[in-house]
Amino acid sequence: MIIAAFLRWTETAPAADRAKAAGSLARAFVERTLAADDRQAAEVALTYLLDDPSPKVRLAIADIMSHSTEAPRAIIHALSRDQIEVAGRIVAFSPLLSDADLVDLVGEDVEDLQRLVALRTGLSRSVSAAIAEVAGVEPICDLLQNRSAAIAPFSLRRIAERFADDTAIRALLVERNDLPADVRHRLMGAVATALSQFDLVRNVIGERRAERVVSETQMQATLMLAGDGNSAALPGLAEHLRCEGRLTPALLMHALASGKLDFFVAAVVAISEQPEARVRAIVIDGRVPAIRALYGAIGLPARLLTVFISATLVWRDASSKGRIATPSHLARTLIELHQRDAAEYPEVAELLTLVEKLNLAHRRQCARADARALASVRAA
Repeated sequence: MIIAAFLRWTETAPAADRAKAAGSLARAFVERTLAADDRQAAEVALTYLLDDPSPKVRLAIADIMSHSTEAPRAIIHALSRDQIEVAGRIVAFSPLLSDADLVDLVGEDVEDLQRLVALRTGLSRSVSAAIAEVAGVEPICDLLQNRSAAIAPFSLRRIAERFADDTAIRALLVERNDLPADVRHRLMGAVATALSQFDLVRNVIGERRAERVVSETQMQATLMLAGDGNSAALPGLAEHLRCEGRLTPALLMHALASGKLDFFVAAVVAISEQPEARVRAIVIDGRVPAIRALYGAIGLPARLLTVFISATLVWRDASSKGRIATPSHLARTLIELHQRDAAEYPEVAELLTLVEKLNLAHRRQCARADARALASVRAA
């Protein structure tokens, strides 16, 4: 009877009074201060108030029920589809919204709702995946800044595919420790390409040189990723590079000459599709005919096979003696062994030129390190 009188009163009461009463009724419901019969009647009344013409009434209900586990799910579901001022509280906080509910809200393509979902505490991988697939820049940025959100590697990969050109998203992605190596490589390539397209860069150093600098930068970035110590990520990185056609003889020689053996093996595995254990065994301890067959299987030109075999043997010899085959030692040895081939075959000369550049870069890096060490001693 009390609830019936309340509903009759709401038909004539001012909006502010209705909102205050609706809030009080919602509080009594979630705090379970009503008798069982009155509680059922209160739920009917609250459901009736969802059609109130004033958003203040629905907002009052949402304020009380947004954090409660005692709220009727039907009411929560209805409020989450209300105008953004009302729905926002429910979408942001209600523990009664399931992952399926949140995915549906993301799919409605309302940016404000998507942002509220992206900022929820403890967001699951499935909801994060929905945001990664359909949301725009702002919800994606909110998701990446939500440290409590669980984001699967494939979702990070999808975000990079969709927004590699967006500087804000790129910055948030590269800060993540869980970013897959292939995604990090994609983003580095996007940055290098963007820099090369600046008019200032092209006017200062020229278009052709800008393209060469981009290519060299991408190669250096690839090898930096290959040597970051995360061996579990190398197969994914190698496969990504293979799909993009970047596992070139130059990159493979660069990896071998830089001592990135794990990445070199992963690259050969990606191209040859042979078992990793077999490839590693051949590279580390296989006979020359086995090495030749393996390198031939990955499509290395016949005239480059001997250079790669020599580089492998130089690295292997140094390793067996407990030393590191530095780019300087490798460059000297390869140039001595293949000087005649370089004079006859341009592709061999080009590969040896690359090795010599690696040698010069290595020596310059060593000189810088020595200079910094001397400066530290003088400062001390």
